[in-house]
Amino acid sequence: MRILGVEGTAWAASAAVYTTNTDSVFIETDAYQPESGGIHPREAAEHMSDAIPTVIETALSNADGPIDAVAFSRGPGLGPCLRIVGTAARALSQSLDVPLIGVNHMVAHLEIGRQQSGFDSPICLNASGANAHVLGYRNGRYRVLGETMDTGVGNAIDKFTRHVGWSHPGGPKVEEAAKDGEYIDLPYVVKGMDFSFSGIMSAAKQAVDSGEAIEDVCFSLQENIFAMLTEVAERALSLTGRDELVLGGGVGQNARLREMLAEMCDQRGAKFYAPEPRFLRDNAGMIAVLGKVMLDAGDTTPVSDSAVDSNYRPDQVEVSWRTDREEVFRNVGEREIRGAEATVSIGSERVTKHRAVKSYRHPELDARLRKERTTLEARLTSDARRAGVPTPVVYDVDPATATVEFEHVGENDLREELTASRVRDVGRHLGAMHREGIVHGDPTTRNVRCAGGDTPPNERAGDSRESDRTYFIDFGLGYYSDDVEDYAMDLHVFNQSLAGTSDVADELWREFESAYLETGDEQVVTQLREIEGRGRYQ
Repeated sequence: MRILGVEGTAWAASAAVYTTNTDSVFIETDAYQPESGGIHPREAAEHMSDAIPTVIETALSNADGPIDAVAFSRGPGLGPCLRIVGTAARALSQSLDVPLIGVNHMVAHLEIGRQQSGFDSPICLNASGANAHVLGYRNGRYRVLGETMDTGVGNAIDKFTRHVGWSHPGGPKVEEAAKDGEYIDLPYVVKGMDFSFSGIMSAAKQAVDSGEAIEDVCFSLQENIFAMLTEVAERALSLTGRDELVLGGGVGQNARLREMLAEMCDQRGAKFYAPEPRFLRDNAGMIAVLGKVMLDAGDTTPVSDSAVDSNYRPDQVEVSWRTDREEVFRNVGEREIRGAEATVSIGSERVTKHRAVKSYRHPELDARLRKERTTLEARLTSDARRAGVPTPVVYDVDPATATVEFEHVGENDLREELTASRVRDVGRHLGAMHREGIVHGDPTTRNVRCAGGDTPPNERAGDSRESDRTYFIDFGLGYYSDDVEDYAMDLHVFNQSLAGTSDVADELWREFESAYLETGDEQVVTQLREIEGRGRYQ
């Protein structure tokens, strides 16, 4: 069987033929190269119009037999480019009288890694020009566990390189310059499972303008940005209990990013896979391979329902080709738990949390983060408790060794007791924290502890300490703020966490939101809607 794939989401006009009996993929790509600056949508569309017929002709001429189906990138991407590809794919499907298959470009990045690695159910880090997010499969869909809050990682780097006068694409030029650089301090922004690149890009531009060596800025850009991506990937592994990670996207060609991810996985005892470079950058090969998988599942696209979607998110795709159901990962009874950034030793009455050295991070950056997060976690935990939110008592803190000793609270993580009453508790507690100017920073279902069974709050007996046994822990990414956007990000993180760990996430979210409004500000919920509706090309 032979599947023709056609790709054209932005800069790469590409066609490929996947031959199943030899498991071989022929790829022909003609990349758009702007004369200056970044990608210009009109020019990219003109290039796509000229190049698509040629790359398709080349791919077909290299096929050793008839085509059995046509797969095409349906989105996300630049609308004018996608429409050209969609039109070509529909015409080919009809002229050859073969099935048409609309493929989500980002899911194709994930699936090529899963198919080639042989992994069962990996977490995927997609790092490309206009995208940056972490995905995990759960019961029929690839859930977005974390994503950029502003711009894609490749686009962020390109904005910096345009500022210094370098041509597109900027990533390889930064990678080359970084070989001669030394570390300087730049912002590092991780918000739970999400990340932001706008602050570090502005700081990098200012550093160059103020006389810092370009090599040092490039080195530090890579160290911070890729450490952010690696940290969030590790958080996703920890949240879901997975031990497999695949990399997707053109930025994945960077050797330093692959090195960081491999080292992190090695430290966790997890497996890591990065496809060969031709399958990392935008290409039609991954479209053809996923097209075959979808064809086998009977997931074809009627021509009448084949419109492209420039904002086609991966979590909108019904993953028809997988029927497995993920079980909730449990750690009941463990005396030592390996989290995303710390090892937690559990005693009968006390818990000791030690932030381990992360060797994938630059030593200066790692030392700063471990000290800052340890100090702030102890302070925020105590302040939240004084605000009436159940948290463990802080017994001792040692920033020098990045160690905190807490009261032992709860028997299970929230992800093991995801019920409506527990989630309502979380909503009320988070609203109370925000009212006092406290941002948790990482309110996932792993960072809430449950004790005393799932008794509704109005039926629980005892004093205030006994009557509410849903505790917030792990304030390591927290901070103080009076910004509604920061509070809304807490809600966004919790919403994503529900999606990654619950089969009834939408129902639970409604319970959470209603309870949050009992103690929190309606403006925060309104701001959350704005965050979720920004229409980032992902």
